[in-house]
Amino acid sequence: MLKKILVFLLVILIIIQFIHPSRNKSQGEQANNISKIYSVPPGIKTIMDKACADCHSNNTIYPWYSKIQPIDWWMTNHVNEGKRELNFDEFTTYNLRRQYHKLEEVIEQVKEGEMPLNSYTWVHKNAILTSAEKDSIISWAEGIRTAMKNKYPIDSLERKKS
Repeated sequence: MLKKILVFLLVILIIIQFIHPSRNKSQGEQANNISKIYSVPPGIKTIMDKACADCHSNNTIYPWYSKIQPIDWWMTNHVNEGKRELNFDEFTTYNLRRQYHKLEEVIEQVKEGEMPLNSYTWVHKNAILTSAEKDSIISWAEGIRTAMKNKYPIDSLERKKS
């Protein structure tokens, strides 16, 4: 009986290897990328590419093990969840309040070491941010928020506190 169960599980494991979700790969220029409305210096772009882009853009770089199920399903879910939270390639489609808030979240999560996620940095050691890289990302996001405050009325950026 145990042998039949193991054979059945092996057959299922083999079958699922042929079922893959679509990839998070876009071609060409990203018309709604954050860099279309805010300056993204080359150093910041480099940091974002190594530590943020796989889950927070429309273009994930997939490692070899992503071709194995159920790892691919897990990664796809992880990427989709990350893009729902913040997608730098769709940033210009967000209203001002959401842009402002998302930049605040970037600051908080980088300061607290919540981003990039530990589950990501276990495998992507180069995504671990140094103190200088954290400071750079935080300063960049704070600079954009300050520029937004100087350009737009505060009630278009923050909800009124009751």
